[in-house]
Amino acid sequence: MELNQLTAISPIDGRYRGQLQHLDEYFSEYALMKYRVIVEVEYFLALADKKFFKLDAKTRKHLQDVANDFSLADAEAIKKTEAVTNHDVKAVEYFLKNELDKCQAGALKEWVHFGLTSQDINNTAIPLLWKNSIELEYLPAVINLQHTIGKLALEWKDIPMLARTHGQPASPTRLGKELMVYVERLENQIQLFSYIPFTAKFGGATGNFNAHHVAYPKFKWVEFANDFVENRLGLQRQQFTTQIEHYDVLAAHFDAIRRINNILIDLCRDIWTYISLDYFKQRTRKGEVGSSAMPHKVNPIDFENAEGNLGIANALLEHLSNKLPVSRLQRDLTDSTVLRNIGMPVAHTLLSIRSTEKGLGKLVLNEAKLRSDLDANWAVVAEAIQTILRREHYPQPYEALKELTRGKSAIDKKALHTFIHKLKVSAAVKKELKAVSPFNYTGI
Repeated sequence: MELNQLTAISPIDGRYRGQLQHLDEYFSEYALMKYRVIVEVEYFLALADKKFFKLDAKTRKHLQDVANDFSLADAEAIKKTEAVTNHDVKAVEYFLKNELDKCQAGALKEWVHFGLTSQDINNTAIPLLWKNSIELEYLPAVINLQHTIGKLALEWKDIPMLARTHGQPASPTRLGKELMVYVERLENQIQLFSYIPFTAKFGGATGNFNAHHVAYPKFKWVEFANDFVENRLGLQRQQFTTQIEHYDVLAAHFDAIRRINNILIDLCRDIWTYISLDYFKQRTRKGEVGSSAMPHKVNPIDFENAEGNLGIANALLEHLSNKLPVSRLQRDLTDSTVLRNIGMPVAHTLLSIRSTEKGLGKLVLNEAKLRSDLDANWAVVAEAIQTILRREHYPQPYEALKELTRGKSAIDKKALHTFIHKLKVSAAVKKELKAVSPFNYTGI
């Protein structure tokens, strides 16, 4: 069958392509070819700038245009060459040599890919596309979600809510504060993420500039490579490598995303539970069906979809993080096929973020239910009463409140106030105790 959204094997390229197709600018085969071309062209120009050969303005512009305007037709031409070479990076090299022929600069062809191995290109092209995807797609999406949660936290900052530690009624809290927990957690992890650099390998067949050094032994290749990787590509060069980069820093990126995803799973499960408790209703859309059998249902599918996709993303991220830093001796090829999948967890994560935002946008606060739950659980102010009694040096207040409340289901306002009335404390303390309620015992 012809490939389209209905015949694609992966839902990323099928069911969800409409939401994620822009990621092909970073993670597709076309994108990898494009970034390889960018690195090869930048390296060629860097050599020219160091006077290894003379490069006229016309040829320079032509190569810059090839990199900047890299097209699907260009990628198809490279793919056609790869069918013969059976080597993807060599096909890119031949593509650029052909472009030099087009502008009558064929004499410079052997400066393309000079002294390099394919991993000098892959281990700069992939970090570069990864950096762009993280800075332009992933981090903005996470930060926007954090801001969305923050706005809801401010909107609901004064809404009292029954807390449920261990799933049981507990000292009341505020809905806004509970959401601020997630705002802070995301902020902390985003900060940690920002400290992780984007690193690259660039140093020849086994990392020692063997070919470069034997051809030009007096040239300072390490300084050149550091400048090239940092200032032309915007990456940080690893100084001691095998044929491939360490991938330790890339693994740190994967782990950072996984930690953030775990926070989002926690958020989705909490909101799902609040919906099940009827603390939230959900806005409906005309024509939308919640259940194929039960017409009344409005299911929290956005949070369920998000949780499911976050789980898939984390499974992939864990494998990437565990596998990539491990390679036999100076290299094996296992990293190559694995690296082609780095876009998948990003896609599933971005899909989850969108689902979470969509779900949050549909929430309608059911304040009446929150208040009724608080009113049905006056026992939760037992902590407040025994603490004030401790302050007053009342004998064994914890035990007295435990006897009154633990395991009891009929502790209401009247029962609690009757208990307070019988206490041997001053009238002022009794008044203070009776002023405490599940609605105002929410702390700072």
